Amino acid sequence: MAAAAAETPEVLRECGCKGIRTCLICERQRGGDPPWELPPAKTYRFIYCSDTGWAVGAEESDFEGWAFPFPGVMLIEDFVTREEEAELVRLMDRDPWKLSQSGRRKQDYGPKVNFRKQKLKTEGFCGLPSFSREVVRRMGLYPGLEGFRPVEQCNLDYCPERGSAIDPHLDDAWLWGERLVSLNLLSPTVLSMCREAPGSLLLCSAPSAAPEALVDSVIAPSRSVLCQEVEVAIPLPARSLLVLTGAARHQWKHAIHRRHIEARRVCVTFRELSAEFGPGGGQQELGQELLRIALSFQGRPV
Repeated sequence: MAAAAAETPEVLRECGCKGIRTCLICERQRGGDPPWELPPAKTYRFIYCSDTGWAVGAEESDFEGWAFPFPGVMLIEDFVTREEEAELVRLMDRDPWKLSQSGRRKQDYGPKVNFRKQKLKTEGFCGLPSFSREVVRRMGLYPGLEGFRPVEQCNLDYCPERGSAIDPHLDDAWLWGERLVSLNLLSPTVLSMCREAPGSLLLCSAPSAAPEALVDSVIAPSRSVLCQEVEVAIPLPARSLLVLTGAARHQWKHAIHRRHIEARRVCVTFRELSAEFGPGGGQQELGQELLRIALSFQGRPV
C-alpha cells in the first residue's frame, strides 16, 4: 500500500491544467492568487444519509433537524477488500498516468469521443482492463446493477500535494446511460452535489427510521430552502461503490472539493451506454461493437 500511495518528484512538478482550471502546482509557479474566482460556497449544507435516502441538515446549521428526500443514490460499502484494493491500485500503477485538469491524473479505457459534435472513434480502444473483469461481474450481483455492462472506465488519481479536485459537472447523456458507477479507493472523501435549478426544496423533520417505515412517520413540509443555495455532501468511505441514477445523475451536479482530498485517492468510474446505442436505438450496431470491445477485457489506457 505504501508503494501505491507514493508520488514521484516529477509528478509534483508537472501540471495539466488549462484555461481557468488550476491546481497547487501551477498556482505556486504563477505566484500570487489564482487568476480566477472560486464560485461562492453554497450557503446551506446537507448530509446524505444512506440509511434513509434523505439529505439531512448539517449539525449546528440553520437547518439542523430538517431534511428532504434525495433519490438516485446507492452506496455499497466494502465493495472490495483491503487486499483487493491494494492489488487494483498496484495494477493501475503499472501503466502511465496522464496529467489532467485541476491536479488530477487519469487513465482512460474507452472510445475517443467528441461530445460537442456527438462523434466517436473506436480506433485504439481495446476494452476495459483485465483486472476489472471481477469488479464488473460483482456489480451485477447487487439489486439495481443487474445487466450493467460498462463500455468505458476512467481512473482518476487525486493527491493533496497537487491540490486535486473536480468542478461541479453533469456527465454526458448522449453516449452514457442511466447508471453512473464509481469505486472509491485508498482514502475516504466527500462527493458534493449542487443544483442550479430555480425554485425551492421543501423540508420535513429529519427521519430517523428505516426507509420502509418513513411513509407514515414523515411530517408534512413546513420549511423550504432555495435550491441554488444547497449543497448535499455524500460521504464516500474507502472501498465503497457509488451508483448515481435519476435526479442524482441528471439534475444534480457532482464535484470533489480540494479540501476533501486528505490523502491519495483513486476513483474508478464505469459508464454504460445510453438508449441511443442500445437495442432498438439509432446507433444500435455501434453500441454492440463498443460492448464487444469493452467486455473483451484486453484494454490498455488510451
